[in-house]
Amino acid sequence: MARDPETIEREIEQARNALAATLDQLGTKADPRKLADQASQGIKAKLNEPKIKFPLIGAGALIGFLLLRKLFR
Repeated sequence: MARDPETIEREIEQARNALAATLDQLGTKADPRKLADQASQGIKAKLNEPKIKFPLIGAGALIGFLLLRKLFR
């Protein structure tokens, strides 16, 4: 059964609009600035956890002490 050309054109236009909306959503989700901000916030949150923060401070202090000791020996 043949379909009406106007119906076909309407369906094509609806498909185009749906595709454009999907591409817009993908573009928003894949925005490099947004992804970088999310990664940065995740790393900052992880580094602020006491399990991570205090050992890093200790390691930094130890490295600083060893460098100073080597410089003044």
